[in-house]
Amino acid sequence: MPAAAPRLDARLIAAAERFDRPGVAIAEIHRRVGGVAEALGLTRPSYQQVRVVVHEVRAQRRNTELGQLLLDVTLSTKTKAALLNAFDELA
Repeated sequence: MPAAAPRLDARLIAAAERFDRPGVAIAEIHRRVGGVAEALGLTRPSYQQVRVVVHEVRAQRRNTELGQLLLDVTLSTKTKAALLNAFDELA
């Protein structure tokens, strides 16, 4: 009988981060992480566990990228158009 809601192994969290790319659905990331879990002999994580990790990764990445972009616009190393494009991508 599989363990109920086991903690996610750090290697699976790293795999989820590595597989997360723009345009890749969380369901696809879940399938890939499940494959990694099986290869490592671990219990496959639930969709919900992977979903939470991916949302956290995306939130951290978004905050970092936007902050860097704001700094670049302030220092005039990037144009305001780049900032507007970033806001369009968030919507």
